[in-house]
Amino acid sequence: MDYIRITDINDPYFRQMHDLMKAVFPPEEVLEFSLWAGPLKDPGIRVFVAVHDGEVVGATEYRYYEDMQVAMTDFTIIGREGLGIGPFLAKKRMDEIQQLAAAGNGAPLGMFAEIYNPYLAQDHSFGGVKPMNPYVRREVLAHLGYRKLDFPYVHPSWHNDGAAVQELDLCFMPFGDDAFETESIAAELITDFLERYYSVLPNKPDAWYKMVDELKPRGPVRLLPL
Repeated sequence: MDYIRITDINDPYFRQMHDLMKAVFPPEEVLEFSLWAGPLKDPGIRVFVAVHDGEVVGATEYRYYEDMQVAMTDFTIIGREGLGIGPFLAKKRMDEIQQLAAAGNGAPLGMFAEIYNPYLAQDHSFGGVKPMNPYVRREVLAHLGYRKLDFPYVHPSWHNDGAAVQELDLCFMPFGDDAFETESIAAELITDFLERYYSVLPNKPDAWYKMVDELKPRGPVRLLPL
């Protein structure tokens, strides 16, 4: 299996990846095809596909904010069972994040991720791929070390229509030798991250601004089991 970076919407692998995204994610989670042109050329946004026998069978997008020393997993897609795509993508992603952090003479504090809450989410089939089932994904990500941040989470729809999406939890996976002992992270780190991450979407819902404003005066935010 090959791990190939995508930087152009004209790359035939990108068309395959976008079709895979539409098959497994609900519409509000998928950015329209042409709107990917700019993000793919952004050196800070890293989009990779797992290619098996010429076919895109998995994909991941992530980024690393050197000034905040945190990463974000935008998405992970497993398009087929029985190929070990999940561990393959997770290892490749982690290796590169460590390399990016080392190049900036720092050590990453951890990684954010928005994780579907299957008890809140509608009945999404996720393309019928069993590893993408939200119950399965939640357990896998819990085993990796992700934990839920202790506040009600809302995020703007990627349709950029101002709609609020409330089916996910914002989670964080601490890095380092004492990762399992880490009980909280600073609210300031969370709000700085959210404002940076969603700056690309001008039409954010009022509920999102209210959430951020309520977080800002808080101190540490607890990390809870998924």
